[in-house]
Amino acid sequence: MCNSLTPVPFRAPGSDGAGRQGYPPAPEPLPVPVLDNHTHLDFAGADLTVSVKDALDAAEAVGVHGAVQVGCDLESSRFTARAVELDARLLGAVALHPNDAPRYAARGELEDALAEIEMLASHPRIRAIGETGLDFFRTEGEGLTHQRYSFRRHIDIAKRLGLTLQIHDRDAHDDVVQVLREEGAPERVVFHCFSGGEPLARICNDEGWYMSFAGTVTFKNAVNLREALAIAEPSRILVETDAPFLTPHPHRGRPNASYMVPYTVRAMADLTGSELSGLCAQITQNTVRAYGSWD
Repeated sequence: MCNSLTPVPFRAPGSDGAGRQGYPPAPEPLPVPVLDNHTHLDFAGADLTVSVKDALDAAEAVGVHGAVQVGCDLESSRFTARAVELDARLLGAVALHPNDAPRYAARGELEDALAEIEMLASHPRIRAIGETGLDFFRTEGEGLTHQRYSFRRHIDIAKRLGLTLQIHDRDAHDDVVQVLREEGAPERVVFHCFSGGEPLARICNDEGWYMSFAGTVTFKNAVNLREALAIAEPSRILVETDAPFLTPHPHRGRPNASYMVPYTVRAMADLTGSELSGLCAQITQNTVRAYGSWD
């Protein structure tokens, strides 16, 4: 994790200085700008580090005119609160990741950590509580009790502060929906890196929850995601990178960054039979509705 906010060397897209592990070449720019609603600028991909400005400059050059920087523990949430002050192209989200909540609980620090998340969320350019939710892939046993408690507390914070809720949902679709319904979901809910199939997509359509598609929708084995995208209400669709992870095809396995969004958007247009400019405009409209204006 790179938490320095000072400029650092950026291996530009297309550079072969780092061999196959370097950043992939830049895609053709999109005809209408979009926004990456989930990225981690403080994470280093394959030992590559990028300044906030350089990352956003590279994205803007291909039609990605802004991003939401997402925290997943106290360190990255503090980074987020500082980063959003550096560049008007950046908004933020802060939270304790569901896999980190049990670690704070084990040290007796969960309540203090949640209190700090709420304090950081008061910044006017922090627009979401996230990523929070449930992860049944990496956490089990007693850890799930702390995970559920933390998720419920994050929902409460989002509702009291009037912020969007960004959901991390891994192998826990039914339980995430159950908790949201029991607690009463905030006005705006985003399923980050949407991983469900048609059943969850139908629930999101009915509830008015946003489905954010990442590079995973371009993977050959992601049939369930393509089926979900096919029935998703156009007004509920967002796009993200989850950078530096989940790099879209054809560059899967290499570091991801916000400038890679056009690969995913073009794939989404092909999969849905949408006109590219129209899909871009719809995604931007949806993203601003979910998080507010970047201005």
